[in-house]
Amino acid sequence: MKKIVLLAAALAAGTLTASAQVEIGVKISPSITSLRADGPSANPFSGSDSKVGFGGGLIVDYFFGENYAFGTGLFLTGKGGSYTYTELAGTPLATSITQKLTTQYIELPATIKLFTNEVAPDVKLYFQLGASVAVPIAARIDGEKFFKDPFNGNKETEAYSHVFPVDANALLGLGAEYQLGSRTKVLAGLSYHRGLIDLDRYFEKERGFKDVNIRNNVFALDLGMKF
Repeated sequence: MKKIVLLAAALAAGTLTASAQVEIGVKISPSITSLRADGPSANPFSGSDSKVGFGGGLIVDYFFGENYAFGTGLFLTGKGGSYTYTELAGTPLATSITQKLTTQYIELPATIKLFTNEVAPDVKLYFQLGASVAVPIAARIDGEKFFKDPFNGNKETEAYSHVFPVDANALLGLGAEYQLGSRTKVLAGLSYHRGLIDLDRYFEKERGFKDVNIRNNVFALDLGMKF
């Protein structure tokens, strides 16, 4: 009985592997990135200006049905934006400060992609839903790798140390693929990446601020080709 079960499992695995289709390609993603920031009235924070970002990397779509795929890959992604906060809040010396935070991440998505049947000759629409995990590899504050805080005794810290060492994002996208040849496809779409993790490792840790939250926000134009 055990041998029969093992044989059945092996046959099922072989059938799944044979029927599965993997499509690999590359993608570039110019984007508009911003930061969602908030804090209590004692130390108010708010998001400010957005910035232009850029990302790109490897696409991998693992099809487990004709119109269903597990979408992943590996991307280098630029994020960030500006936020405004108040120093010495509630005193006559209250000062509004705006900082620009720029970060680069290595990002790994895990999504489900749903494809329509052809809506025009060789054209399919797709819808993408899932999440991604990202690790920061570089950061700058106001364009500098190091930050000197005049409200903290001019203490100098590395900008990278201000950013939490991992980020997680909810991901939602839609777009279209066009079949150029037997295996070659081009794609264009839009995606929204909503940061779920508070990035701040400075204001609460070094300055003693309470309940500060700074999160990423990205709207991207996805342009790619699969081979």
